[in-house]
This record gives sequence, C-alpha cells and structure tokens, in this order.
Amino acid sequence: MARRPARARFAALLTAPVVALSLAACSSDPNSIAAQANAGSRKGYISGDGSVETIAPGRRGPAVRLAGRTLDGKAWAVADASGKVVVLNVWASWCGPCQHEAPQLEKSWQGFSTAGKPVEFMGINTRDNPDSGRSTAKKHGLTYPSLSDESGSLILALQGKAPTVPATLVLDRTGRIAARVSGEVTASTLTGLVDDVLAKG
Repeated sequence: MARRPARARFAALLTAPVVALSLAACSSDPNSIAAQANAGSRKGYISGDGSVETIAPGRRGPAVRLAGRTLDGKAWAVADASGKVVVLNVWASWCGPCQHEAPQLEKSWQGFSTAGKPVEFMGINTRDNPDSGRSTAKKHGLTYPSLSDESGSLILALQGKAPTVPATLVLDRTGRIAARVSGEVTASTLTGLVDDVLAKG
C-alpha cells in the first residue's frame, strides 16, 4: 500500500483535532437544535426573528377563512369578527418564545379592550395538548381566548404566513392579512401595527 506524502499526513494530523473540537462544541451547546432533539423535548424548531411585514391594502390576499373551537369549547370564526381588526397569535405551551411574549400580547389586548376599540384578539394553540394550552393561558393570565389546533390543521388557513411559532397576524376589517410578526412580538410593536390598520384600513 502506497504511503501518503509527509505533507498530507501532517495536514491530516492538524485537521483532526479541529474537527473533533468543533463537534464537541456543537454537541455541548444545550441550545443547539441537535441538543434539543437529543433531549427528547419539542424545542427542536427555529423561531422567527421578530421581523415585521406590513402589506398595503391593494396588495393583500383574500380574506382568511378560519373557523374552529376555542380551548373552552366555543365556536369561533374570523367571519364572526367582521368589521373589526383581528389579531391572531399562533402559539404552543412547549414554545419558550411564545410564553415569553404572552404578557406583551395581554398588555396590548388590555389597551384596546379598555379603550373600546373595534379589535379582537384570538390565539391559536397549535400542535399542543388542549389541557397544556389551557394551563399555560391561565398561568400567563391571558384573558382573550385561543382556538384549539391540536392537529396543526387550522394554521393551514393562514396563507403560509405562520410557518413557525410564535407568529402574530393582524387582519384588517375584511379579514385580510395586513401585517405579520414572525417570532416574538412586543406590546408596543403590536399596538402600533393594529393602530395603523385601524387608521388606514
């Protein structure tokens, strides 16, 4: 068997520790996707970065056709909120960023509710056990309802605008998507988006 040149053997010796070190660093990071998957939790996903998308009235798609039952068993549909600006927040109890943003959503909702503005908030508790969803909503003091979407089928009605959780959509008074936040949202950002849709349509 032919031996590799000395230069090639030397390069291989230098490369091996670097590769081993890199692999060790990746596997030791508890926040890495691999580590989360190995832990057997449901955290092996990539959340949005909080980016905001606004859509001008002339460029919006058709009205969202979404209907289901809340975690409390009540029927609800976007069509029921016609004439109001609707905020849809897609979340799950196993999603850390969702829990982190929950107080911000409640703060924004309380502001609109107290002011008597024509705004409705509805969560979509997706790919989650309804009992866990109810427990989490109670833990964070959420006073607006959430649809139960245990199978993940309801989010298919959101026109591809909620590929990850959390995601928050603002629908105009006719049910069309006017704005989206992909990832965690703050009360100030959400309130500003909703006020803009209320003012401009």
